[in-house]
Amino acid sequence: MSILDFRRFVRAWRPAALLVLLWSLSSAARSAPAPAGRTKFNFNPEWKVRVGDMPGAETAAFDDAKWKSVTLPHAWNEDEAFSKDIKDLSTGVAWYRKHFRLPAGAAGQKVFVEFEGVRLAGEFWLNGQRLGLSENGVMAVGFDLTPYLKPAPADNVLAVRTDSDWDYKEKASGAAFQWSNRNFNANYGGIPKNVFLHVMSLLHQTLPLFSVLGTTGVYVYAQDFDVAGGRATVVAEAQVKNEFPAARTFTFETAVMDGAGKTIGTFSGGATTLAPGEMKTVTARGKLAGLHFWSWGYGYLYTVSTRLIENKQVVDEVKTRTGFRKTEFANGLIKLNDRALMVHGYAQRTSNEWPAVGLGVPAWLSDYSNGLMVSGNANMVRWMHVTPWKQDIESCDRVGLPQAMPAGDAEKDVADRRWGQRLELMRDAIVYNRNNPSILFYEGGNESISAAHMQELKDIRNQYDPHGGRAIGSREMLDIPAAEYGGEMLYINKSATKPLWAMEYSRDEALRKHWDEFSPPFHKDGAGPSAYHSVTTNTTEKKPDGSAYNRNQDSFAREDVIRWYDYWHERPGTGTRSSAGGVNIVFSDTNTHYRGEENYRRSGEVDALRIAKDGYFAHQVMWDGWVEPEKARTHLIGHWNYPAGTVKNVDVVSNGEKVELFLNGKSLGFGQQQYRFLFTFKDVAWQPGTLRTVSYDATGKKVSEAEHQTAGPAVALRLAATTSPTGLHADGTDLALVQVEAVDAQGRRCPTALNLVNFTLSGPAEWRGGLAQGPGNYILAKSLPVEGGVNRALVRSTTQAGTITITAASEGLKPATVSLKSQPVSVANGLSAQLPGADLPVRLGRGPTPAGPSFTVSRVTVPIKTATASSNAANAAFSFDDNELSEWISDRKQAGPWIEYALARPASISQIAMKLTGWRSSTYPIRILVDGQEVFNGKTERSLGYFTAVFPPRTGQKVRIELTGQTQAKDAFTITELETPKTATAATDQAGPPGTLGLVEVEVYEKANGPAAK
Repeated sequence: MSILDFRRFVRAWRPAALLVLLWSLSSAARSAPAPAGRTKFNFNPEWKVRVGDMPGAETAAFDDAKWKSVTLPHAWNEDEAFSKDIKDLSTGVAWYRKHFRLPAGAAGQKVFVEFEGVRLAGEFWLNGQRLGLSENGVMAVGFDLTPYLKPAPADNVLAVRTDSDWDYKEKASGAAFQWSNRNFNANYGGIPKNVFLHVMSLLHQTLPLFSVLGTTGVYVYAQDFDVAGGRATVVAEAQVKNEFPAARTFTFETAVMDGAGKTIGTFSGGATTLAPGEMKTVTARGKLAGLHFWSWGYGYLYTVSTRLIENKQVVDEVKTRTGFRKTEFANGLIKLNDRALMVHGYAQRTSNEWPAVGLGVPAWLSDYSNGLMVSGNANMVRWMHVTPWKQDIESCDRVGLPQAMPAGDAEKDVADRRWGQRLELMRDAIVYNRNNPSILFYEGGNESISAAHMQELKDIRNQYDPHGGRAIGSREMLDIPAAEYGGEMLYINKSATKPLWAMEYSRDEALRKHWDEFSPPFHKDGAGPSAYHSVTTNTTEKKPDGSAYNRNQDSFAREDVIRWYDYWHERPGTGTRSSAGGVNIVFSDTNTHYRGEENYRRSGEVDALRIAKDGYFAHQVMWDGWVEPEKARTHLIGHWNYPAGTVKNVDVVSNGEKVELFLNGKSLGFGQQQYRFLFTFKDVAWQPGTLRTVSYDATGKKVSEAEHQTAGPAVALRLAATTSPTGLHADGTDLALVQVEAVDAQGRRCPTALNLVNFTLSGPAEWRGGLAQGPGNYILAKSLPVEGGVNRALVRSTTQAGTITITAASEGLKPATVSLKSQPVSVANGLSAQLPGADLPVRLGRGPTPAGPSFTVSRVTVPIKTATASSNAANAAFSFDDNELSEWISDRKQAGPWIEYALARPASISQIAMKLTGWRSSTYPIRILVDGQEVFNGKTERSLGYFTAVFPPRTGQKVRIELTGQTQAKDAFTITELETPKTATAATDQAGPPGTLGLVEVEVYEKANGPAAK
């Protein structure tokens, strides 16, 4: 697929027919009246902000007339996003104040405020009365405003003092927060998330805001699944509190509405009486049929309405938007709705940030970004280090993107007050997010934690989310039974019990503007600075070049294929022990730790404005299936605009069996296949015209194709704007994403164009701009170069509705203009009924979970019964114990070491997989014998996990592996990254003593007899 076709994928996230359908599905929910007895207001409008400490700003009478007016979410240092190194982002104290009036119907009601999060600490006052303190900088917090409110029409003032100091210490303990880290947790300070106001009856269902209020809210889940029959039992639990001065008796009722707003089931939890001040959890359950189960790429959501009824009147109603799905984490596999799912996706920074905006983008832009992952066939996003804000979590629900949710951590386990902070944050995050179906994993740490700590986290999950179908684990955790999943950062782990998937693989970087060494600006693979900053030592580390990580797009895409192949080779269906997959770091370029000349990380498969690099399409080809590719795809890496005389390799990524290349209709033959998906055509001489590649299946049938055309010189600019499916809203925080392209006379994008474009903006909008390589990364600049013929910029609405016009001009090119019209947003007394994201449609593009198997069994493990060895025989069983933290290593003094396995039965053996000590750096000359007959003699290959010896089938029941010469050690990967060097054990990639044979795991295989699958 051509890079020029990326626009098609941008549009694919909301095709017209699907958009109309989803709009109708959600229209009933949008048009329904507010729940009786309870109203939730958008509390984002009409705030004021002032940077710096302001004595007396907590008082109601404080004069804030000259403060800056903003709509939340708003980080006060947003201008610095991508213009400054993460460690140089401005931090400190900033005050936020809001004047508001209660609605007339609030008299005699309870009123709560909900902050989705502040950064880092926030201290809160209402009308001069202190409400409390929130310090973790991650999780939502709420306060009961009722005692200090002035009734309508009096003015109320809510004041918040935020402190984003990197080194902020918890006031009670003096302990810092482990996740306040200058490397990975971009510090966009103040109130960069949404705020809500809740008005409800004194008899009410509580809010899921544990840390201050101590309440858990509503919990909805399904059980007793019949996936094939579309049936399940839906359960709703609600924590109810009576704050009336007398006892109250109510009936608890639950109704379930489908995506079209149709009620498909109503069930009662019976009558309950609560004494004054009493709080109790009530439950209702019912069996439902005809259910649409939430799935990857199928964000089908239901609305579960939980009601408190007195005297046949609804006095309180909470509407929870959720989905139902079945999960299983066993036998080394992840199953979603009874179908095996191999993880392939991204480890994404939780800030998920954009240039000159940071974290706080409108909900539709979260859907746009997260939806691009799904369009690129990612089926997992692992948010890194801290819990994402609620908006991203709900976005993943809508677009059908499974996710792993951390609480808060850094790169190691801790045992002091910081561990208590982590426990509390995990508790709060689970309570707040347990109704979101996209969360499949709770992550306890970005590094291995102790078994005792793992059990503590598991106990929290069991207390607050015992029925949600979510596994809890941590990175690594290979030998800790309490962990329900795990996996190392980038090595290939396999398991026959809990699923293991790589948490941050393929750590290379590449700028989108760097096509290859033949295209301007002519970036040779590996070129880069002679040093990089180590976050482990906080020093500058010298490197001879950037070849360990610094790539151009050609090699970046190839590396994506090479690295994914390691996991795909050990996929489900390849034996009793298998890899559950892995997530690539990162999805989008990020304002966090970096190693190149730029001051931000360029490992994204899309850039910071979400324009795709070639690696995005490489993944799209390889990942279009639950385990094995299920849809034929082909992508032609690069472009076809070169100077005369250029000769270069052409690479194609395809899931076909053979690939043929045509230049202007003439066949150039078939590509050399490597790593299953990569096909290379050597030394292709450039000619202008059409370069086309065709993919064939095993029978020779054409199944997919892609092409590039040589574009002519740029003659014009083209502008296009993307907004929310519901249009651009004049709320002071909505954004339009404006794309500019340099095109030729036929309207084709010019892939090597680097023209500087000058923008002018008129109308009620604020220019936030884009990003490019140059002074200050062009942040906020109204002149911005295209890179690879394209770039993007952000334009923010104001609180005034009207027509917005953007014009783009560049020397020698025809200018372009695009106009937008922002819609008015109703705000009264600081309150709005339009909730962020409530009007966004779900995405159902991949359809329900397919009924058929997701993989074919390609080889079968022959069980090993016993083992003996030339030395250290007592440890021989460690080499087949399904534990990659144990190993057998021969004695150093012994010549010609060997180990021999007795199989449980005779078998026709054709493959043996080995994880050898020092797998990353060492090659071993070995000989393999089956019942005394040599079947393999050669050197193992360095890898990030396993080496597989392949040979003609040989029937036998004994397998011997012998070392026949000296090992050779040299790091094959030279990965430069964050981690502190570890002790040389089999848990790392360090080799054993010279002259020894070391085996961590050995597996023996025979070919599968038939197409058995799961």
